[in-house]
Amino acid sequence: MFDLNALIDRWRYLAIFVIVILGNLGLPVPEEAVLILAGFLVWGGKLQLRPVLAVSIMGAIVGDNLGYWAGRHYGQTAIRRYGHHLFITEERFEVMQRFVERYGPMAVFVARFLPGLRFLAGPLAGTAGLRFPSFLVSNALGATVYVPIMVGLGYAIGLGLGDYAEEFRRVVGEIEYAALIVLIILSVSLLGWRVFRARTSG
Repeated sequence: MFDLNALIDRWRYLAIFVIVILGNLGLPVPEEAVLILAGFLVWGGKLQLRPVLAVSIMGAIVGDNLGYWAGRHYGQTAIRRYGHHLFITEERFEVMQRFVERYGPMAVFVARFLPGLRFLAGPLAGTAGLRFPSFLVSNALGATVYVPIMVGLGYAIGLGLGDYAEEFRRVVGEIEYAALIVLIILSVSLLGWRVFRARTSG
């Protein structure tokens, strides 16, 4: 069973780096949770702040850049074809596309702070034809601002909890188990529903 605490305890900075990349690619991994937990572990002296910030910012930049090049090479067709798997409707896609086309690099920066749009900023920017240097700068700036905020939140939680820090960490682990179970159930249910609809409509 997935355990974010155990994963970071074992793989440390590599785990943070990989999870942040995957989160920015749109996979259902707890990107925000790992940044907050990393800040909490920095407070507890189990991780160092500078490496945490370095690998997290790099992971965010790499993940978005991969998304950008996917959008650049595969374009709207792939997003429109497979977007429904990520609950992206045609209307939502068009709204986000216009947002990126209108505001360009600023849209990429702002998207970093908007759940549900963060991982789409790269593919949408690539699809819209935003120049890579502009995307790279705005993406890097967004990551450089966003990551310290989330890590700092985890550190602040540690400061606020004081003697209850370990109990908090245990509770977080239990919540992660519950969330993972719910995610698996929802994914299986959605897949089953799609298969059922495909068979009945055929």
